[in-house]
Amino acid sequence: MSAVVGLTPATSVHAAAPASAIVATAHPAPYGWQTLVVRPGDTLSDLAIAHRTTVGTLLAHNRLPGGASYLRLGQHLSVPRTESVARQAARAEALRWTSYTVRPGDTVGAIALRLGTSESGLLAANGLRRASVIRPGQHLRVSAKAVRAARAAAAPAMSTVRVTVRSGDTVGALALRHGVSQASILKANGLSAGSLIVAGRSLRIPVRAGFSGNTFAGRTYSSAVVGAAGTNRGYLAGSALPSRSSTRAMIIETASRHGLDHRLALAIAWQESAWSQRQVSVANAIGVMQVIPSSGAWASSLAGRHLNLLDTRDNITAGVVILRSLTRAAATEEQAVAGYYQGLAGVQAHGMYADTKAYVRNVLALKARM
Repeated sequence: MSAVVGLTPATSVHAAAPASAIVATAHPAPYGWQTLVVRPGDTLSDLAIAHRTTVGTLLAHNRLPGGASYLRLGQHLSVPRTESVARQAARAEALRWTSYTVRPGDTVGAIALRLGTSESGLLAANGLRRASVIRPGQHLRVSAKAVRAARAAAAPAMSTVRVTVRSGDTVGALALRHGVSQASILKANGLSAGSLIVAGRSLRIPVRAGFSGNTFAGRTYSSAVVGAAGTNRGYLAGSALPSRSSTRAMIIETASRHGLDHRLALAIAWQESAWSQRQVSVANAIGVMQVIPSSGAWASSLAGRHLNLLDTRDNITAGVVILRSLTRAAATEEQAVAGYYQGLAGVQAHGMYADTKAYVRNVLALKARM
């Protein structure tokens, strides 16, 4: 008598089914078939599970009799491949390599140095010779492991500081003050885009180790820009300025006069400065609407007169006419709001960055409450 391996009860049910029913349950194998040798303990049920098929399919494909109850040790059985050899190779290759887009000024040597790999290996991977010329926009095949290592090495070290929310603070104002994205503050504190923060609450702020007062949102500004910001901040600190309620009324009046939804203007202004003309960022974004001087010059051309960003009413006018221009040029209100933060050309060319998306959600949530 030959040695046998018992079937599971589930298998016995399938095995007892009429031959016509067994044939009907057979399905093609997506990656083809392979042959294996039955080992001690193997059952059709276990093999069907392991190879992502059914007992009926195995019975039908192997032409096993419908009344069979046992597999024999050493029996050759056809089972589906769970993944083709070609697909396995392609997946392994995809994990090993990634694409690098050549930037202006790049050379093969510079790319290899940046990624910590060899120039000869980079040339070989792309079928290039030492004399080959690479051009901006060209795609090169590079080691995925090297790219991950380079990114990890370039990532700034982070630390966390705790701050106590002051009256009038917003997530946007805190991000501005600490040179980080709003998205990072929301994530660090388990907040959503529409969350309100109250005075006295303690928040975690993730900041880059060695954060410089010249840095905001990942950009480092020149001493001239930072110095001008300091001068403007000092001037506004010593000036008599409208209250928040008066500033709110100015925003509503100015927006209505320029044909802009005043709720949107109020939301942008609150997100940017909490309706405070005293706010000046390290990037020299000034006042209620946080307008930088170059944008102020553009706003002046839109308004048809010189706008003094240090004057509260002129500052509001600058932000309103810029926002009105954006709403007319953008495809959607969301895109216009993103354009106020990121620049409309950048949004249209690259889409919204993560912190821009958080900014847009905050503004629209605030608008709904105005």
